[in-house]
Amino acid sequence: MYKLLLSTISQLYHTQVPATGVGLFRIFFGLVTLQEVCFLLYFNHLIFDPIPFMDIEFPMIPFFLCIWAIVAIFITIGYHSQSSIIANYILWIVFVNFTPMQRDFDGGFDLFMIGANLFMIFMPVSKAFSIDKLIYKLKTPFKHYSLHTKQDISLLAYTIPVTICLGFLYFDSAIHKMFAEHWRNGLGAWLPSSIPYYISSLDMKWLLNNEILQKTIGYIIIIFQFTFIFLSHLKKLRPVYFLIGAGLHLGITLTFNIYPFGIGMLIFYSLIIPLSWYRKLGDILSAKNPILTVFYDEQCPLCCRTILILNHFDIFNCINFLSAQSNASKYPALKHIDQATLLTDLYALDTNNTAYSGVKTYACILIKMRYLLPLGYLLKSPGIYYLANRIYRNIADTRIRTSCDDKCLADISTYNSTISIYDSIFIAKSNKQSKRNIHRICKVLCLLFLFQLNSSIHYGVIYRLDLNTKANALTSLLADLSNTLLLVSNTFIGITPHALYLHDHFEGYNHLIAITYTDAKGNEKWLPFVTPEGRLQSPNWGRVHSMWANIAVTPDIDNRRLSKFIMKTTAFWGIKSGLDLNITTFNIKLKKISAPSYWVDNLLSSNLKGRWSTIGSATWHDQSINLNLPDNINLL
Repeated sequence: MYKLLLSTISQLYHTQVPATGVGLFRIFFGLVTLQEVCFLLYFNHLIFDPIPFMDIEFPMIPFFLCIWAIVAIFITIGYHSQSSIIANYILWIVFVNFTPMQRDFDGGFDLFMIGANLFMIFMPVSKAFSIDKLIYKLKTPFKHYSLHTKQDISLLAYTIPVTICLGFLYFDSAIHKMFAEHWRNGLGAWLPSSIPYYISSLDMKWLLNNEILQKTIGYIIIIFQFTFIFLSHLKKLRPVYFLIGAGLHLGITLTFNIYPFGIGMLIFYSLIIPLSWYRKLGDILSAKNPILTVFYDEQCPLCCRTILILNHFDIFNCINFLSAQSNASKYPALKHIDQATLLTDLYALDTNNTAYSGVKTYACILIKMRYLLPLGYLLKSPGIYYLANRIYRNIADTRIRTSCDDKCLADISTYNSTISIYDSIFIAKSNKQSKRNIHRICKVLCLLFLFQLNSSIHYGVIYRLDLNTKANALTSLLADLSNTLLLVSNTFIGITPHALYLHDHFEGYNHLIAITYTDAKGNEKWLPFVTPEGRLQSPNWGRVHSMWANIAVTPDIDNRRLSKFIMKTTAFWGIKSGLDLNITTFNIKLKKISAPSYWVDNLLSSNLKGRWSTIGSATWHDQSINLNLPDNINLL
């Protein structure tokens, strides 16, 4: 078995592919992290304060969240990628394990993001679409941009993260689904989509009322998750798994209010998409022929660096950059300009042989790049053009031209850049080192497999079958060892049971709870939290949804837990809404719903139309809440 793994890893290790998917993965990961940090900043007082706005236990939280946002931006643009990703990994671990995020506000994807972040530390994330790559190019300014060839990377950079983060996750999730009746009935996707708490603002009743389609989707998900780890890497099946998986997570993102979980999983599909599709997409989007030719002074370091920067952002290959000394005389439209004048400015010719110079050249370049077109027209606007022209003339007329020597002509491959963790593992100087690296990778993968196997057996078999692990000293010792391994793998690798939305979550989930308040005129109004239909109102999605729908309101409601989150919700949204808490009465409302494990036609409409009844109240006085709730809400 180990020899087969060794052979497979060796083949993938030596297979070189473009870094496009890894670069996109880094960008998407950074954006997902950034939106989540912005979410945490908005709900800072609800999530981190024991009593929102009143008892602030972590006053420095916003500062560290802003630091985290900067780190996420650096990851997105690829600036100091290695350091930023390591810092991001530490921030995820600290916030998830040392704040209420995991205990009370589990986002459903925090541990998944930790695992993905861990693998990114070892991935060549700066090889594509990064500022780091541009900085590397600028180290040799006199080397023409066309000689900065694209660096291919090992196929393992795609395969290992997908196998561990998605393959193991899917298989573990499928094991748990086999214990849930509604999943065995093919209704795994239909049931949570019919509970008002879980749906987005999109009206999907037309899709949910098709029984055959819903059961087909449910069984496809189970088959997909069981087989993904074994078949998704096969060339002929890769497009099928990409389309099914991307469609599945796009559907979660659009139809559920747990959109961070959906997009967090969806970003991995930038690594699954067939690489040939990237090439075909690039051929479609790229200009067949350059639509603008720019002439620059090849002996000027500033000009050469400027061209490298412009070319770096010309992702559709719309601009052709040529040396003014060697090529300008070949173009009739420039023959009337003497070389001394030609070298003072940046000149350009479009397909109509219209000449541009100075700031107009830059504006034209931005416009021709397509996606920067708004910036190009902004640069041409009267006020900005005047200011830009003065700055440009000051720089262009005072620049120092330098002749290129042997040092600047050195091939870029001889430049000693900072060695990344990826380079130290995947770029071997000898066959002996290469074999040693492959063996190390195999051993690490075996260890990760054991961590996942421990989690799946512990939660997917022993817990589900309710086996007694304290029967004798040996099983008790093994259980303690298993718990220790779970603590390590859960905290630092993100390995966790993926038992989402199973029977133990929905069985008995037959009530919704909402909060209203009575204003100064005696009118009852809905707090901007749960709507009259029973939906969680935006932006109370993601981890705030998890707090209310998965912890406060459950099949077996705990009054202590519910009281805690009523306190936090009324304080946060009451103050956010401008209410005076000391004179406001909050009404606790309950509505009956149904969450069956068998098919019921038009279930969502029925659950949305139910009537609310007032079951209690909450009042505030001097930062203290007085709650009046029934002793056992489950019996109502």
